[in-house]
Amino acid sequence: MTQVRPSEQMRNLGVVQHGAPILTEPARPFDLPAERDAAEQAVDALFASMERIAQVHPFAKGMGIAAPQIGIGRAAAVVQPPAEGAGAIVLLNPRITDVSDDTDEHYEGCLSFFDVRGMVPRPLRITVETTTLDGTTVTTVYEQGLARLVAHEIDHLDGLLYLSRMRPGVDPLPVEEYRQTGLSWAYEQ
Repeated sequence: MTQVRPSEQMRNLGVVQHGAPILTEPARPFDLPAERDAAEQAVDALFASMERIAQVHPFAKGMGIAAPQIGIGRAAAVVQPPAEGAGAIVLLNPRITDVSDDTDEHYEGCLSFFDVRGMVPRPLRITVETTTLDGTTVTTVYEQGLARLVAHEIDHLDGLLYLSRMRPGVDPLPVEEYRQTGLSWAYEQ
């Protein structure tokens, strides 16, 4: 039996793969509430994609997906935190307005090039402004692993992949060499 590469599996599930121009272009913000229907359709499509992906791959550290990864060049993303029973976070027109000086470095994966994992430095706390469907601006602070997940998805909306965040001289690790324990990212309390 032929084994399907992780990136090919994601492609088969409708995830746009590395090299596609849409992944390197900034996503177009929604004019809310005027484009409420378009925003709802994008979010519905993201949830449907997450559901398909979660059926074939477990995500112990949570997961996220941005609209460009499913071929929609708009500023919407969804993050599913790892905590059991935690509700999904919908990000519309997200913008990071503040970051902590404290950072850490952990491996990240990306559905758009799932054959590798990369060691990525990120701030331990970020402040994010988003827009609700009715056009209200909401500010939320995310910390530690959740900050990492949210920042990763916002990068997608800015046309960036985590490869651009890695330290110079550090290469991604083939998934076969990546020995994940399945545990959440560890943070000292």
